[in-house]
Amino acid sequence: MRQVAIIAGKELRDGMRNRWVIATTALLAALALTIAFLGAAPTGTVKVTALAITVVSLSSLTIFLVPLIALLLSYDAIVGEVDRGTMALLLAYPVARWQVMLGKFAGHLSILGFATVVGYGVAGLALQWVGNEDRGAWIAFAIMVASSILLGAVFIAIGYFVSTLVRDRGTAGGIAVGVWLFFVLLYDMGLLGVLVADQGRTVTADVLNLLLLSNPADVYRLLNLTASPDVSGFAGVAGLGSRTGLVPAVLVGALATWVIVPLAAATALFVRRQV
Repeated sequence: MRQVAIIAGKELRDGMRNRWVIATTALLAALALTIAFLGAAPTGTVKVTALAITVVSLSSLTIFLVPLIALLLSYDAIVGEVDRGTMALLLAYPVARWQVMLGKFAGHLSILGFATVVGYGVAGLALQWVGNEDRGAWIAFAIMVASSILLGAVFIAIGYFVSTLVRDRGTAGGIAVGVWLFFVLLYDMGLLGVLVADQGRTVTADVLNLLLLSNPADVYRLLNLTASPDVSGFAGVAGLGSRTGLVPAVLVGALATWVIVPLAAATALFVRRQV
């Protein structure tokens, strides 16, 4: 695994050189701090902690922001290097293509993970400093941070699949934007329309579960808004987890599957690709 670690280190250095790490961390920290302090106003009336409210707000923000950052990191990871000619040089060394893919994935995930932990962690520590938060809220916050990184891994893997599928950076960028729009915005709008039109005739509970698991953004939302009793009660979805039957272990497994399948498909395409 030495080759994987070397390639991951190269991606980290490139991220530092291109200010990706600094910019992403600063963006997440600024937004998290803003949400943490401006969004904590209802705590006095709804009798919940500021950290629980922050988890709900940051979960909604993460669904929009983290997938976009992940796709921007990964959409040209393969096709971009092929266009620049650096991929042929890299493959001239004694390194397997699957090692290149895993190394790039580890490097990009490290960038996103560092930015998420530091950016969101700053907000959590600030709230702890202002007022002591209870253990349950911190557990929900830790779940939110970890699942945010896992959601980022999903879209990095999808970005790699797009990057190995096409032969032009512009096309890869367009498809990446389309992927983000589909999973983050259009899918739920379409699902809501289907549920309203169907009125429960065809879309049973099992079908709805399958439809929810088919969108990693929905899986992430369910995991964070139903895993903790304090957060689920404030978010207004306290009974949603029990009605769907999608327990946290199933939701985490679904997100992990969303990482493995696109990454494996991207690796298989890259192994067969002519560079």
